[in-house]
Amino acid sequence: MQTVLNSRVGFLLFLVVLLGGCENDIERINMLTDESESATIQGTNIKVIYSDSAKVKIQVLAPVYKQYPTAERPYMEFEEGLEVFFYDDSAKIESEIKADYTIYYIEEQLWHATGNVVAQNFENGDALHTEELFWDEKEELIYSDSYTRVISEENTLYGKKGFRSHQNLSNWQLIGSSGTINVQDEE
Repeated sequence: MQTVLNSRVGFLLFLVVLLGGCENDIERINMLTDESESATIQGTNIKVIYSDSAKVKIQVLAPVYKQYPTAERPYMEFEEGLEVFFYDDSAKIESEIKADYTIYYIEEQLWHATGNVVAQNFENGDALHTEELFWDEKEELIYSDSYTRVISEENTLYGKKGFRSHQNLSNWQLIGSSGTINVQDEE
């Protein structure tokens, strides 16, 4: 009789602990089932080509791609970085942007690249180095408010407060600039 009573008390105690641990915390449940925080589209080794009138304009390459279209601010994530190539009208690569990590905000058509960002213009050899870069796809502009270094064949210039440029890295302007410019004497 004592054994049966002890086992019933033990069983009741087990049920109390078990039921006491079951809590319907709606915020916690919503957090675990929130689809906006999980990628609905994923891919590896992706290649995206933007064209206009059957001419390639931009090519994007990335090892890993994730898309979050149901997030409050829908975005695509390139967590292992990406390379973007810009083509001229004769299908020649005129410039490129590389970064360690990038997010693309779909509705704003805004790219945000971070970590070892390098933008290079192949026509004139200029190379821009920064830790953060924004690319406004609609305006065809790249810019940053972060420290920037531009290396050309003859000079190295610094933008202590960033830069502004056309997406093909032409007509760039450094903000808070400094550097050394080599000038040849005419004899």
